[in-house]
Amino acid sequence: MTPNAASASSGPSRRSFLASTAVATAAVAGGTPLLAACGGSDSGSRDGTTSGKDARKILPAYVASNVVKPDIPSRNGSAIGFTGKLDLATLKTSVAKKLGKGGKVTVMAPFWGSPPKQDNAYYTAMNDLIGVDVVWQNQDGNTYDQKLGAVLASSDVPDVVVVPGWNMGGKIPSAIISKFADLGPYLSGDEVKEYPNLAAIPTDAWRRSIFGGKLRGLPMPAPSAPSMVPLYRQDVFEKEGYEVPRSCDEFMALAKEITNARAKRWACLDMKWTAFQAFGVLSGSEKPLGWNLVDGKLVNRIETEEFLEALEWSRKLFAAGVVHPDSKMGKNAPDPGPKFAAGEFLIYPNNISQWWGRTAEQATQNPEFKIWGMDVWGHDGGDPTLWADQPAGIFAFVNKKASESVVRDVLAVANVTAAPYGTKEYMMTNYGVEGTHYTVKDGVPVKTDKGNIEVMNAYVMVASPAATLAHPDFPEVARGQVEWQQRMGAFARKSSFWGMQITEPARYTNLTNDVEQLEDDIVRGRKKISDMQQFVSDWKSKGGDELRDWYRKLLDENGSAAS
Repeated sequence: MTPNAASASSGPSRRSFLASTAVATAAVAGGTPLLAACGGSDSGSRDGTTSGKDARKILPAYVASNVVKPDIPSRNGSAIGFTGKLDLATLKTSVAKKLGKGGKVTVMAPFWGSPPKQDNAYYTAMNDLIGVDVVWQNQDGNTYDQKLGAVLASSDVPDVVVVPGWNMGGKIPSAIISKFADLGPYLSGDEVKEYPNLAAIPTDAWRRSIFGGKLRGLPMPAPSAPSMVPLYRQDVFEKEGYEVPRSCDEFMALAKEITNARAKRWACLDMKWTAFQAFGVLSGSEKPLGWNLVDGKLVNRIETEEFLEALEWSRKLFAAGVVHPDSKMGKNAPDPGPKFAAGEFLIYPNNISQWWGRTAEQATQNPEFKIWGMDVWGHDGGDPTLWADQPAGIFAFVNKKASESVVRDVLAVANVTAAPYGTKEYMMTNYGVEGTHYTVKDGVPVKTDKGNIEVMNAYVMVASPAATLAHPDFPEVARGQVEWQQRMGAFARKSSFWGMQITEPARYTNLTNDVEQLEDDIVRGRKKISDMQQFVSDWKSKGGDELRDWYRKLLDENGSAAS
């Protein structure tokens, strides 16, 4: 249920790792003051965000689910974890009655892989469970932004459109505000209690679903604990006696010890994402892109010394020859899985979902293989300064022109797809029909060939339960993932704008479009640190300083989300 290999890379782009996070979290699941809305109108662009009393009027009541108790409760922003075997006889029911009224709902969503035919057994079973005829308009996830822009610019918008956070650049936020319905009348306050699984979605995820002063999105919750992990071959480390590094200098020394180009072994892939963590660089994966209040001054991540230091250290790894040659290819590098399994490199940073994914794919053919996650270190050997991830990153929106019956049917869909792990609805959403799409042996569900074709990233995109990690086939991985999140979450701070869904003025939305490519060029030695300094200087004069003033005004008027 993760994006296919073509979307992966040896140096994950923001888009690829977010896609991996969101879909994989859903597949295995998957009060801070906000600012007041500023300017605009409901039919056009509304810059800013919504907070305080205004947000409280809009947000759904939170009613925790007691249907299933996790083995590992959430702590420090982690997912909840399940580490036991699966017993189908003890699955709970979280949707007591079929809420759908038999209507037809069209859904456009990104899809990684080859979409199945509409009349397949999985879609048929899900629609029967929900009581809604969901018709999927699956689009290639790798080029989704192009299709999304075209559809939202047209008058022919499906009933439901899924929009990932990484596709919310340019005019998309304005289109969301003008094209999609206010779900507040159906979900705000106690109204949400008609849909218990939606009521159990954490409030922070709902806050991220407020666009233009209205509750418009159905969220896919995510852990706020960091999700980017330095993954490594624990089996090889143990065999060779390698120690997990605790500083950037220790990492460099270890990388040189590991690397033997003649033997086709390198230490790592591009470590830029780990460098950002080690040097405490503010997260910049989603809007608001890397702003934080530092000593009374609003600073963007690209202006900081830590940002340049992280790029320089990453560049030194390439210059030392310890990085696998595939990483020089950048975002279009091959899937790292096979060469990681072959031992051509031993360390790479990626989304936490790959911890289980790599384990599962090597389990039968390479039983000695063991992947694990390094704890992130501070660059100087001290504790790291990490930054909390956003509490939701993918949203489903309902067409503003939809009738009340269509909206109710969409919410019936979401109430099933947001069912918690350990329920019949969760198993149907994530695994399909027992005997057709999966079998259970020794408490472990295993997808059949039909399941692998049909039960992929569709219904999980509409709405999801609180972030969950559960791998009945490898419970030790689920425990390892959650405990890693809890350890790293203890070092994670919330930026001044954490949890906010901010719509920047359109004139500023493309200011940093080229920064990621420049980062990669510097790390690979094609550009210099001075090129980034020049970029920052140009960014300031082209609107960066004006954008700073815009963000500063929001903070001055409404306060910070940092805690």
